[in-house]
Amino acid sequence: MTTIKDVAQHAGVSTATVSRVLNGHAAPTEETRTRVLAAVEELGYRPNALARSLRTTSTTTLGLVISDLVNPFFAEIARAVEEEARAHGFCVIVANADESAEQQATYVRNLLDRRVDGLLVCPATDDPTWIAEVEDKHIPLVLLDRTVAGATCPVVRADGAQALADLAAALTAAGHRRVGVIAGPADTSTGRERLEQFARGGLELEVVHGDFRRDSGVRAAAALLDLPDRPTALVAMDNLMGLGALEELRRRNLKVPADVGLAVYDDQPWFPLLDPPITVVAQPTVEMGRAAARSLLALIAGEQPDDVRLTARLVVRGSCGEATGAA
Repeated sequence: MTTIKDVAQHAGVSTATVSRVLNGHAAPTEETRTRVLAAVEELGYRPNALARSLRTTSTTTLGLVISDLVNPFFAEIARAVEEEARAHGFCVIVANADESAEQQATYVRNLLDRRVDGLLVCPATDDPTWIAEVEDKHIPLVLLDRTVAGATCPVVRADGAQALADLAAALTAAGHRRVGVIAGPADTSTGRERLEQFARGGLELEVVHGDFRRDSGVRAAAALLDLPDRPTALVAMDNLMGLGALEELRRRNLKVPADVGLAVYDDQPWFPLLDPPITVVAQPTVEMGRAAARSLLALIAGEQPDDVRLTARLVVRGSCGEATGAA
């Protein structure tokens, strides 16, 4: 393995000079800096990140704990976080909590043991006990998409209140009065808030809670469709639960929107391609990921960033039916 001493000998300088060049400090002359960089390239030298972290107390690494890697929403967020971090010279370790508070706590501890410079976490539940562990280590923390009561760290999320009000109005205009809601878990901020915000729209709601997974969307849709007075539309408060609802509608040979309307919170690239295209509440997913990474990097730099609240929007496509003349 090529060492820093090999680079120094090849360039005809001291190891201290090589270290200064690699750490971005000024070299004695520009010619010396060029010679050192040429030696690094010729020998294929790569600095030992672990050894450097022990000297500088920085690993230039961020930890990202997301709720469910299978969920395209979180996969897109993870990619945006990684791109923003890479642009600032950081790498990202991604951990999948799998919607489990216990698994989340385990990954948080593992990332702390690996001395990441900061943590981005999408909380699996409202349980705040793991936050104290992060605070005890004095590691910068940013919450993403979901909140935890009592947390004092910055939060980056999307506000869907207006989009859900617009969705309720669109459903009313299409003649729907009784709507089945596949809500998220009540022990998550997004599960509670989306249901509370949508409930203000004046519709008669039948609610079944899922767990942000596709199978729970299937079960919830089945329960709603089995009601004696079946809802005329379903609203799934998450894209995977929405796919599960669509699966159950197809299994029963129910046509959308002729038999049952369907709307989903979160957009996906294939939703516009379905027949009919699916009406959605679209979140600014990429912006959320990038904003979260910037907030964490600001914390690491000693700044105190404010919470970031972006805006979700309704995208009407056709799966809920057309507005009636009377509406």
